[in-house]
Amino acid sequence: MVAIENQSQVARAVAAEAGPRIPKEARRLLHELAAAWADVADCRALQVVPLKGAMTNEVYQVRWLTGVPSAGGEAEEPRGEREVRKVLVRIYGDGVDLFFDREDEVRTFECMSRHGQGPRLLGRFPNGRVEEFIHARTLSAADLRDPEISALVASKLREFHNLDMPGPKSVLIWERLRNWLKTAKNLCSSDEAKEFRLDSLENEITALHNDVSGDYHWIGFCHNDLQYGNIMIDEETNMLTIIDYEYASFNPVAYDIANHFCEMAADYHSANPHILDYSKYPDMDEQKRFVKTYLSISAGEEPDAEEVENLLQSIDKYTLASHLVWGLWGIISDHVNDIDFDYKEYARQRFEQYWQKKPANLQS
Repeated sequence: MVAIENQSQVARAVAAEAGPRIPKEARRLLHELAAAWADVADCRALQVVPLKGAMTNEVYQVRWLTGVPSAGGEAEEPRGEREVRKVLVRIYGDGVDLFFDREDEVRTFECMSRHGQGPRLLGRFPNGRVEEFIHARTLSAADLRDPEISALVASKLREFHNLDMPGPKSVLIWERLRNWLKTAKNLCSSDEAKEFRLDSLENEITALHNDVSGDYHWIGFCHNDLQYGNIMIDEETNMLTIIDYEYASFNPVAYDIANHFCEMAADYHSANPHILDYSKYPDMDEQKRFVKTYLSISAGEEPDAEEVENLLQSIDKYTLASHLVWGLWGIISDHVNDIDFDYKEYARQRFEQYWQKKPANLQS
């Protein structure tokens, strides 16, 4: 992020690029919010900073200098010493209605806020919303491999899975896979469908569903997209906040953990954010440490060894489901989203992993 004393220069540079991408309805809402805050010097003097790493939406930090102006109209404090008031603006990406229902996602967001699990909703505009800005650091790709941080994530994920969320508690993953497969087939050319073997995936989904049906089957409220960019840490308290619930639903918790493990192969802030490095997939010791922490009801209590092993085996199988989900997501996104990300290559890698990891006894 940019130092506060250099903000005017940054704001001018950002305005040329990002200014037009903040809709006028959003700017009107931002002015209204800031006008209600007594510490904001000028509600219209907002500064817009794009935040990197988002692949479904465009996300911006918007901030205002604080400090009460003097009688002459100038803020009493020197510019470099003044604080800033911040919010987050989320502009919904194109085609997101193909992936999830936005109204359902907003209800989840509001419910999470009531549970004290995430940022507050400050306002909505036609194609986006304004959220409370969390004063914490977003995790990096490397953080997920840190044993201490990984243990925090495991405990937080257990807490997340236990949330009492409204609505039916039915598993969504298989319906989502079949719906996304239909959408991908409708969008793809015959050559693309052949390249990604889409015609065979219905049978693959059915076979995988049957294979896991008798496994460890604790159903919880799952995030379904727990990559490092959706986890924030307050470095003073070591408290984690899980954000961005667009894909959240009830699912087997083994799937959510498997998906989190798969995300360790990604670095969405690298020069090639679509490239996955599966040498970074957690080894068995890392997986076991994560699962033991996840299953520990209280600090220092060792979970049942059989339960640990059963959950690990189920996670291994659900890794295949994660590859199918995000492979299909990549294909669909390539056709509907104009964010600068090579969705097709990302999809290709996820499907390659599926076919490489699929066991010989999984009959399609």
